[in-house]
Amino acid sequence: MGESNQEEEQERSHGQHDAETEDVNPQALGSESNQQEIPSFRSCISSKIFLTHLYWYSVMLLRNNLFIGTLNPMLTQLTGGDSIKVSSLTNAFAFAQLGGILCAPWNGLIMDRHKRRGKSSGALSDSPISQRLADMESAVLSLAITVMLCVLYTITASIPVTEVQYLTFALQVIDRSFLLGGNASFIAIAFPRCHFGKIFGLDLAIAAIVNLLQYACFALLQGPLQHDPLYLNIGFIILVSLACIHPINVYLYCRQEKQKKSELMTSLGAVAVPEKQDE
Repeated sequence: MGESNQEEEQERSHGQHDAETEDVNPQALGSESNQQEIPSFRSCISSKIFLTHLYWYSVMLLRNNLFIGTLNPMLTQLTGGDSIKVSSLTNAFAFAQLGGILCAPWNGLIMDRHKRRGKSSGALSDSPISQRLADMESAVLSLAITVMLCVLYTITASIPVTEVQYLTFALQVIDRSFLLGGNASFIAIAFPRCHFGKIFGLDLAIAAIVNLLQYACFALLQGPLQHDPLYLNIGFIILVSLACIHPINVYLYCRQEKQKKSELMTSLGAVAVPEKQDE
């Protein structure tokens, strides 16, 4: 009887111990905390990061599509109606588009440059949040280069020199590769994976609506501007230059988040010191 009572008490103690370990399972707590940390879809699309990125992508996509749509009238006016020169320049632009295949990986190398430095130095990231901030900070350069390329080829397209247009074609191809690849990459970096499809689809839908302004630009070019794209290009230089607010906003966001993290680590260290002294 005494042995059976001891066995029952041991089983009860084991059961209580298992229940306690299940209650404080770190994996369960970790999953719950991760679910709480994931922002909602509404908070993502109302954030400053998404709004500035939407402007960055929409205005430059509009500029690229409008440049392609008005290329033939622009070349016709530039060459004085010489069909041979127009055909030659159009063929050069078509062959330049094939270079987008070679230009696309350049953007990835720029955005992942911090990872190559980390591998070479043997450093490991602290947490997924630190990885996200490092990826966003590394993407700032890519975002700024995309804006700069769009401004440059808009300026060269306004120069009435036939030979300069070859440079315009090259800059436009590189910019288009950076724009389309950088759009999806940045959304994957800056926002939770569970919202990627929704945010990416909304981004493309709004950009498509903005691109309907092409018809207004065509009407303006054929009407009041009398097929002279100079003032239209000047307007786009201003609009595209304003897209610089996006890489600046991303840089300031990363800086603020790093400062918050350092302050949190400092406060945790200050709390831990008295506990060790009391022991």
